[in-house]
Amino acid sequence: MPVSALRRLSLSLALCAAVPFACAETWPIPDWSNAPAPRNAALDALEAYAFAERDDVTRKGIRTDALLVIRDGQIIYERYAGPTTRDTPHLTWSVSKSLLAATLGAAYGAGRFKLDDAAAQYYPALAAHPQLKVGHLLNWASGLAWQEGYEYAPLTSSVVAMLYTRGRGDMAEFAADIAQEVAPGTRFRYSSGDSNLLSAALRGMVGEQAYKNYPWTALFEPLGITSAVWESDAQGTYVASSYAYMTARDLARIGLLMERDGRWEQRQLLPSAWIAFNRTPFANFQADPRKPGEAVPGGQWWLNVPINGAAKPWNDVPEDAFAALGHWGQALYVIPSEDLIVVRYGDDRDGSYSHNQLLRRVQAAFVPETAQ
Repeated sequence: MPVSALRRLSLSLALCAAVPFACAETWPIPDWSNAPAPRNAALDALEAYAFAERDDVTRKGIRTDALLVIRDGQIIYERYAGPTTRDTPHLTWSVSKSLLAATLGAAYGAGRFKLDDAAAQYYPALAAHPQLKVGHLLNWASGLAWQEGYEYAPLTSSVVAMLYTRGRGDMAEFAADIAQEVAPGTRFRYSSGDSNLLSAALRGMVGEQAYKNYPWTALFEPLGITSAVWESDAQGTYVASSYAYMTARDLARIGLLMERDGRWEQRQLLPSAWIAFNRTPFANFQADPRKPGEAVPGGQWWLNVPINGAAKPWNDVPEDAFAALGHWGQALYVIPSEDLIVVRYGDDRDGSYSHNQLLRRVQAAFVPETAQ
């Protein structure tokens, strides 16, 4: 046996001795293995909810394009609705924000920045906001007077202006020019601008040359992700708020990385402390009673935790659940206590889709002890 192979074997045996569970885990290397769950009434109920017929003229109701369920590192359920297939890189919308957070985690692990660093240190266009820290942006707590109104309020929406009109040539600069409304870190306000400022800051952290391929070299390639497409603006800044595309199977790799605390096989790809930060609720968040079921913000991820007197958002789902969520029903859910990862792509326009309803049905179908 060659020396290099012997060395790898010795390292593997040493790992198994130190961390026995690592040798029993299943990893999608090179691809996911399949262990299909048996059909049952609960699975029928899940499909009736997720894949109900919808009138695509009125666009009322739920339209699921992909539903993928991973348990114990294996695919136990997978279904697509045309034109989406297992090989389709689907637009993730704001799931892109959590992909950026994972990419930043690699830079954090390499010592490229600290959460308390001034954001302007890495993106000088923020010089007018000297108190704004990287950690504030990660919590959507910049304090900028941002309006995330989407297509329902196009005249006042900051994000519509950034993505489609006067800000689209340099999205980070557009966000940096927004006036300061409250002190950074004192208020949560969901902001695609904050996420694109982070994307511009990443360039300053890793340097121009590395930035061009950084999501791939630091994250996607080590995970075996081959389908990723990430659009950039005219300045070459990745549109971290909105424009990453990926197959459901590849997005699930991000979920598995997060579920296993940043570890990929024998490599600690992201620091466990970074994952802990992602899953820590923003301390000053106050639940809006007008938005029942709204998840709690963490570090560019969404959490299912009770906070400041408010109940957990998804009442039928374990408290340790967290998610990357996007416009019109895109979602990557991770439930560590049940070893579940769920990827759901869709095109929901009327607000009838419910995270809690889908996940309750997933648990009933695939985690028998939770069936009701």
